[in-house]
Amino acid sequence: MEYSTTTPSRRAGRREWIGLAVLALPTLLLALDMSVLYLALPHLSADLGADGTQQLWIMDVYGFMVAGFLVTMGNLGDRIGRRRLLLIGAAAFSVASVLAAYSVNAEMLILTRALLGIAGATLMPSTLALLSTMFTDARQRGVAIACWMSCFMGGAALGPVVGGALLETFWWGAAFLLGVPVMVVLLVTGPVFLPEYRNDDAGPLDLISVALSLATVLPVVYGLKELAKHGVGAAPLIALLAGTVFGVTFARRQRRLPSPLLDLRLFANRTFSSALTIWLLFGAIQGGTFLFFTLYLQTVAGLTPMRAGLWLLPGALGMIVSSLLAPHIAHRTHSGNVIAAGLLIAAAGYAVLTRLDADGGLVVLVVGFVVALVGVGLAASVGTAVVVGSVPPSKAGAAAALSETCAELGIALGVASIGSLVTSIYRSQVTVPSGVPADSAAAARESITGAVAAVPSLPQPDSDSLLQSASEAFTSALSSVAGLSATLFVGLAVLAMTTLRQSATDEKTVPASSVPVDATDQVDEDAPAALAA
Repeated sequence: MEYSTTTPSRRAGRREWIGLAVLALPTLLLALDMSVLYLALPHLSADLGADGTQQLWIMDVYGFMVAGFLVTMGNLGDRIGRRRLLLIGAAAFSVASVLAAYSVNAEMLILTRALLGIAGATLMPSTLALLSTMFTDARQRGVAIACWMSCFMGGAALGPVVGGALLETFWWGAAFLLGVPVMVVLLVTGPVFLPEYRNDDAGPLDLISVALSLATVLPVVYGLKELAKHGVGAAPLIALLAGTVFGVTFARRQRRLPSPLLDLRLFANRTFSSALTIWLLFGAIQGGTFLFFTLYLQTVAGLTPMRAGLWLLPGALGMIVSSLLAPHIAHRTHSGNVIAAGLLIAAAGYAVLTRLDADGGLVVLVVGFVVALVGVGLAASVGTAVVVGSVPPSKAGAAAALSETCAELGIALGVASIGSLVTSIYRSQVTVPSGVPADSAAAARESITGAVAAVPSLPQPDSDSLLQSASEAFTSALSSVAGLSATLFVGLAVLAMTTLRQSATDEKTVPASSVPVDATDQVDEDAPAALAA
């Protein structure tokens, strides 16, 4: 299905809504896959003999590759075809998943995780860009993106539950094989229900720009992650400096090229650039804090990952519901107002989390998370629709890639900055009993996980005293972070209200160049009427 410049715009029919379900598959899988691997790490590390450094690379190399290749893959899809790139990525993801599942050593698993990251970088921007061309009516596009976001949120929430059940029955390799049937379904149904789109005027892919984009993003992500793990040091600072230098070089080259890898003129669009800025900072706040609050469930509350996942399900459900309602609310007001309202609701949720304590804090955490994630669902759903809806269809792949890149960089920035704050507060408040051995004392002063790991080897009353002190110090740090996050969300809400003033449906359709040639086939406007009406 190619795109013509003469066909008028239309509302999506049955084929497009089925296509949305097809696109939901890789979205759900990627979110689920990330959560499951955290549970599988102890099992695979023991089986493969992975040391601490190798374990970190097993976890991190996937994110490095995704972040590094997003811009390239988003633009490549615009050039060779978004559906084609999606299917190539799905096939590559399946092969790499099988190789990862049957890895015979840690080095092989690290390599296959890198391949999974490259393949994964084709999936998210391709699915989001295809949505922008399948759903040319702005209101329907908002609903479709809300459904797409809900699948990602649902996958992330179900990950610990599915992963826990999976690993109780099968070996660790099943965590990687989980995605193979999903990708096979995508490969079979994609050519039937998904349209093809490519920008024939995009020009050739500049390989030097590809190399420069990798040299920009990878060192920055690496530097931020190293800052989060080890604090300020020469290696992360050099990495950040190198990424900045390569980034400036990359930007200068894009300005000179007739067919740049990244069209910097997109940033002249105030709506687009403002939405990306908010998305970056939003990812930093939410991604940085979410990690440590889930850690609270497993350390201070003493829950297993599976039970921790169950406690988080109410918040995930609230986020899914609010993201599905967001397009209907945006239809009646300015998109900036909806995003701002979501951010203010999230701020209220984090204000509740400031009341968290070390004893009996589960109810406070769940209530705070439900409120916060309801706001997150509103803001994220409409924000994503604003990003992809504010650029021409020919640039949708680039816009989707930039959106995902900002999310990755934001999370890395948040984990580094908020992680440093949590660690600093924890270390200043934790008290280690004098009878604790030196190595255990050092680990306990370093982090809450070190303290929890040291407790079983200690006699009474030192074990209880250490656990109580570590729990109170970590909870105090989280309360401070929650207060800071609430304040930052209020600031982002003000930014959204002042810079994103257009209605989400001010432009009812995208240009006709994005409408499929067979536009008369199966036009069924009553397809998901309950959602799109």
